[in-house]
Amino acid sequence: MNLKFDMNTDNEYSDLFTNRQDRRARKQKGNHAPKKSQAAIVQSLAQPDALEGGMAYKTTYQPSRHESTWLLQSLTDFYRQEFITDVQAMVRGGKEASVYRCAARPGLGVDLLAAKVYRPRQFRQLRNDKMYREGRAILTADGKEAKETDHRLMRAIGKKSDFGVQVEHTSWLMYEYNTLKTLYDAGAAVPKPYAVAENAILMEYVGNEEMAGPTLSTVRLEQNEAHALFKETMRNVELMLVHGMIHGDLSSYNILYWEGKITLIDFPQVSSSYGNSQSHFILKRDIERVCAYFAGQGVKAAQNPDEIMRGLWKRHVEQDAESRAADLSRLEAQREENEWDD
Repeated sequence: MNLKFDMNTDNEYSDLFTNRQDRRARKQKGNHAPKKSQAAIVQSLAQPDALEGGMAYKTTYQPSRHESTWLLQSLTDFYRQEFITDVQAMVRGGKEASVYRCAARPGLGVDLLAAKVYRPRQFRQLRNDKMYREGRAILTADGKEAKETDHRLMRAIGKKSDFGVQVEHTSWLMYEYNTLKTLYDAGAAVPKPYAVAENAILMEYVGNEEMAGPTLSTVRLEQNEAHALFKETMRNVELMLVHGMIHGDLSSYNILYWEGKITLIDFPQVSSSYGNSQSHFILKRDIERVCAYFAGQGVKAAQNPDEIMRGLWKRHVEQDAESRAADLSRLEAQREENEWDD
C-alpha cells in the first residue's frame, strides 16, 4: 500500500499541533510558583539577607523546627518597630511562654531586651485560669476594657469559639503588660515594659550576655542580704495590694536575683484583691511561698506568714481609700530607705 500525504493537509495538522503546544506552554508558564510551607517562609525571614521594610530579620538563635514559625511571627512587630535587631538565645522555657534574649537597637539606651513569647494555644496549659479571671474585665488588644454590651464578643467567649479563645488569650497577655506598666511606674521591682504584640511582651532584660538573672530558688543568700531582700519582696507585695493587685503565682521561682537586687516576674495571673472571691486564698498562698523560701535562708521575720497575712489583709483590703493613699505615700518613702515595717 502506498501512502500519500497531501502537503496542504499535513501543514494544517502541523499548524494545529504547534498551536496546541503553544497554548499548553502558555498555560504552564502563567504566574505559577511552587507553594512554600509556612515554616519555610518564616525560616527565610530568619536569614541574615532576608529583608522586610529594609531591615534584616537576624536570629543568631536557631529555633527548633516546630518553634521557628510562631517565634518569628510573634517577634515580627518588634523588628518592624525597630526595638530589636537580633534574637540571641532562649533564656527560659516554660509551659505557657518562653523568654528570649534579644539585641536592642542602638540608641534605645540598653544593649539587651527580653521577649516573653507565649506558646501556641495547642501547647499552652493555663490551668485554673478561671479563678484568676474572676473580677477582671476582658481587655482588648489596645489594653482597654471590652464593653459588656458587645454581645458578639461575649457570646464568642461563652461558646469558646476560636475567636472567643483568641480574645481571652489577648486579654490574658494584656493584663500582664498593663500590670508591668502600672507597677514599674509606681516604683515596683519589675522589668520595664517596652512594647507588646499579639503574642509577646518586650521588656527589660535582667542579666548579661553570659547568663540571665537566676531565680531566687537557685540562690543561697547571706543572712543580712536575705533579710534586706525579704523586706524588698514584701514591699512589692504591699505595693501591689495598694493598687488592688495580687501576683497570683509569687514564689522564689518567679523572683529573679541579679547583683544583689530582686525583680518580680510573670504577671499573667494577677488577680483583683477586691473583685475576686478567692483573693484571700490567692494572697495567702503567695505569702506562704515567699516566706517558706526566706525562712529557709534564716530570716526570722518570714517564719510567721499567718501574722504577715493578717496584717496586710487588714491594712489593704479591709481599709478605706484614704488609708490606702496614705500607705502608698509610705511605700514610696520606704522604697528609698528599703525598710519593711514588721
